[in-house]
Amino acid sequence: MQIERYETGKRMSQAVIYGGFVFLAGQVAFDAPGSSVGEQTTNILSRITRLLESAGSDSTRILSATIWLADMSDFEEMNAVWDAWVPSGHAPARATVEARLAGSEFAIEIGIVAAVGS
Repeated sequence: MQIERYETGKRMSQAVIYGGFVFLAGQVAFDAPGSSVGEQTTNILSRITRLLESAGSDSTRILSATIWLADMSDFEEMNAVWDAWVPSGHAPARATVEARLAGSEFAIEIGIVAAVGS
């Protein structure tokens, strides 16, 4: 089976397709650092939408999501944005944990595994 990599840099690819799945790197709000967790979540989900589309998938095909919050007190604010983004009836398996992120300007990071193809 062929491995496809998207937006590959020195250390990582933003998306890797293999065996009917797309694995997204953890996404942070590069376009909204330091903003509220709601704004960062919106920014990240927009990036995820774009990456899934480029891989031939979409939010209805997400199998698993891992969400890292810098502060668990932001859980409800993040969920308000997440719940509006996930299509009804297509909620993936999901874990949300509190963790120290790569930079203090980031409040949230989201990783995704989704199905591709038909």
